[in-house]
Formats: sequence, C-alpha cells, structure tokens
Amino acid sequence: MTAIRERTVLFADLRGSTGLYESLGNAEASAMVTQTVGQISEAVLESGGQLIKTLGDGLMAAFDTPREGVRAAQRMQELLERTVQRARRQNNPALLALRLQVALARGEVVELNGDCFGDAVNVAARLIDHAGDGEILVTAEVLSGLHHASKGRFRSLDRISVRGRIESVHVYRLDAAPLVGADDTATQFGEPMRSVDPDGMRLVWQDLDRVFDIDAMPIVLGRSVQATYCITDARVSRSHARIDWQGSSFELTDLSYNGTYVRFGDSGELLSLKRGSCTLHGSGIIGLGGLPTDDQSPIVRFEVLHFADTEPQPFGSPRSRR
Repeated sequence: MTAIRERTVLFADLRGSTGLYESLGNAEASAMVTQTVGQISEAVLESGGQLIKTLGDGLMAAFDTPREGVRAAQRMQELLERTVQRARRQNNPALLALRLQVALARGEVVELNGDCFGDAVNVAARLIDHAGDGEILVTAEVLSGLHHASKGRFRSLDRISVRGRIESVHVYRLDAAPLVGADDTATQFGEPMRSVDPDGMRLVWQDLDRVFDIDAMPIVLGRSVQATYCITDARVSRSHARIDWQGSSFELTDLSYNGTYVRFGDSGELLSLKRGSCTLHGSGIIGLGGLPTDDQSPIVRFEVLHFADTEPQPFGSPRSRR
C-alpha cells in the first residue's frame, strides 16, 4: 500500500570497514561489519524510528519527528564509540579505525512496500558524501523541528550543492560539546592560535586561482562539477575535502577514500588527515589523493588572508610570505 507522509530520513555510513577486509579476510570482516551495523541500528528502535533497510556497511531509517532522528543519530555515535573503546581494551586493533557518518533530511516521502522514496531520501543519501568521520549533518528542515536549546548545538555550513539536485541545500553540523577551558583553536602542532581573525582563503591549483571570503564557506574541494572548487583529476573524490569557517579560523576536513595531506610552509611537518580535520593557518599545500611530495598528485596551494585586499598575488610575494 502506498502512503505519502512527512518524514525525517536518516542515512548512516560505517567507515573503516575496508581495512577490516584487508586484515581479517572476507568472512570474518563481513560478520564483524554486520554485527556492528546491527548494534548501531538498535538506536533507531530506541528512538521510535523505523529501520528501512541495511546497506552493507550502512543503514537507512525514517522517523516521524526531527527530534527522534537526531536522538537516534547521537545514540548511534555513542554505540559505535563504545564498540571502539571495547576493542581498545581488548587489544583488537581491527575495529579501532571504525567511524560513523550520519545525515538527516526532512520532507514528503512516498512509502511503498516498506521502503521510502522522495527528495528527502535523495538529499540525506547525498549528504553522506559531505560528512566527516563522527559527524552528524542535518538540513534546515530538520533543524527547524528541534527545540530551541537543541538548535544551539548546530553550526551552519551554509548552502551545499548535492549530487543530482539543482537547488543547493542549507546544511548544519552537530557540534560536540566544547571541552572545559578550550577557548583557543588548537592546531595539529598542539599550539593554540592567538592571531587576528583572517578575512578569507586563497586556493590555487594549476591555473585555477580563487579567493574566498568567509561568507563563501564551506568550500567543497572535489572532482564533481558541483564542488565549490573543482579539481578534475581521477585521484580526487567527487567531494574530497571541505573547508569550514569555525568562527575564528578555517578547518579542513577530509571526506575522501584516498586521503588528504597538508604541509604548512615550505618544509613544515606533513599531516595525514585520513578522515580527520586540522586548522589551516598561514600558507602551505594540500595534497588530494596522494602525498604532496609526489609530483603526479594534484596539489592545491592555500593561503589564509588577513587583509581586506584579497587581490591574488604570486605565491612567494611578500604578502604570501606573511
């Protein structure tokens, strides 16, 4: 029987399972992934939702209200974290790399034979491409259905173009609770940044030289023509990495399968994000899908701009060396 209803649709994707198959073999890894997905799916029923289907290393669910969907998403992250912590205590390194991405959208869906179809389904499924490890992304329609106190925990990522959809989607990310005393943004080198807030970000790849101000955030770097900064290289994922404005600094998050690498300055330490994030400061290079030391890898030069005058200058100029 066909029914049309307003629903909150959730997609969850378990990352890190590829490494399980490499280290454990197909049979054992498949059983472990199935067990883990089964564990996190318990959050759907606990929150009053409907498990639509499992998708290998992920799942799809639907909820009557946004609050139920967000509650289930948070519970999923908690359940996976318990699994990882238990694996750490049991000295089981195979599970330590598991991470979860969750995306939710709300709208009118068609329910048919236990499945759901519609724009909200498509949007939630596509938003997974833009989520980092441990992140929960929601659309504006989901956010509007939450209590006022809950809304304050979400940070706007502005409008993002999603694959297969002409109109962009306003996306929000659930921020983790801040640590007590964590007033400064820490870099990957462990030192807090105490500088004047930047004005923009400059990115250069081959002849593609662009300057973005804070209002243009987030910037999605990827192979897709819908990416904010399109890099047409086969090693680059459709949505490979994302640059967000975090109120006083820029944060780069890897969204890819092949990895993102960052080097600050001309000879700074090389960071491997591997679905992680780091704060961008000064200038340097970003390797997408390969090490920046590999001449064949697509390399994006970045510069954090601190002046209102953001007219592009050659890298290596006095302004670029600040």
